[in-house]
Amino acid sequence: MLAIIDYGMGNLRSVQKGFAKVGIEARIVNTPSEVLEASAVVLPGVGAFRDCMRNLEELGLAGPIIKSIEAGKPFLGICLGLQLLFSESHEFGVHKGLGVFKGKVLRFPENSGLKVPHMGWNTISIKSKKNRPPVLSGIPDEASFYFVHSYYVAPEDPSIIAATTEYGIEYTSMVWKDNVFAVQFHPEKSQAMGLKILRAFGDFVKKS
Repeated sequence: MLAIIDYGMGNLRSVQKGFAKVGIEARIVNTPSEVLEASAVVLPGVGAFRDCMRNLEELGLAGPIIKSIEAGKPFLGICLGLQLLFSESHEFGVHKGLGVFKGKVLRFPENSGLKVPHMGWNTISIKSKKNRPPVLSGIPDEASFYFVHSYYVAPEDPSIIAATTEYGIEYTSMVWKDNVFAVQFHPEKSQAMGLKILRAFGDFVKKS
């Protein structure tokens, strides 16, 4: 079972429909037991980091997410689901994340001359071309995806950076380590390229 985690934030139906379009059945779940029973986990999200972490903790979902990752289950984080993997966010104060990766979530610089939030289509530059992440199978370098965010992740470990994007600064738009994939953009809103990523993640789940 591929589980999409419902913690009260994010357009879960669009993610579920995206998987359905590529022939992958995904269930929306909201209990610890359902997360632990799943063969793969998807954590989408839109909204404030602090509110999301509070909801995950109150629903008892934070621990099962970490356990699933540690058990080697395929994991896909989308937008806020990427940011939550890191140590802390500096959105409206400093707030602890899941701590899967060391690093911070920071706001785009105010003096960049660009509008915040970063909203619309932008390209990704794939960093690990020789050892390409499985979910980027068939995705060309500089492919375009749809973004909506005001904050970005700054990993301490550069080896997990799978792709970057330019928006005033060059920032990390995808991370990958072993069974964990997470993207700042929205594959479910990114038409053909986004659906390729969802299909590739489904193929990775089947092989795991």
